Amino acid sequence: MRFSLIPRETKFFDMFVEDARNVLGAARLLEQFFRNYDDRERLASQLRDAEHAGDQMSHEIGRKLESTFVTPFDREDIHALISRLDDIIDLIEEVADTCILYNIDAPTPPAIQQAEIIVRQCEQLAQGLERLRHFKGVETFWIEIHRLENEGDRIARQAVAELFKQGQDPMDVIKWKDVYALLEEAIDSAEDAANVIERIVVKHA
Repeated sequence: MRFSLIPRETKFFDMFVEDARNVLGAARLLEQFFRNYDDRERLASQLRDAEHAGDQMSHEIGRKLESTFVTPFDREDIHALISRLDDIIDLIEEVADTCILYNIDAPTPPAIQQAEIIVRQCEQLAQGLERLRHFKGVETFWIEIHRLENEGDRIARQAVAELFKQGQDPMDVIKWKDVYALLEEAIDSAEDAANVIERIVVKHA
């Protein structure tokens, strides 16, 4: 067990949890966006608000980092963690914006499935970060996030394969290929965040 003569600033853990809960809220909004597509403009607006709130939290954590002498774990890991959470919410917002900009008429079942995967990953991230301050009991969360990423990959491969079946409108193929790629990136970013958490825990084991 490690001891420090200088107390570490632990408020960071609360800030990470707040950030992760905001990302989870955005993920749930994205699922609603696809499930209540007639209301997509309003939900996309809410997603933009969530993304702005996430930016504010990231800046706040950055300012806290600059003014803190002893951090609870390595500064580069703090930067990496907030960056990965930022990536998730940025991509979630981009998915909704892209659907509107591309004038997509209706969501596909694979898009809804991918959005569900993102929600489940973000739930695991939020729960894992709630336990991070003790550097224990976190492993099950990153393992589940990795499993969900594999499931997301399978859905994405099948979805893209369906696009290239005979008779599909070429414009629809282009539009949905882009949307599926963004959804897959968001899923990968959640896994990247889990990798950062794993790295932090391993260093403090």
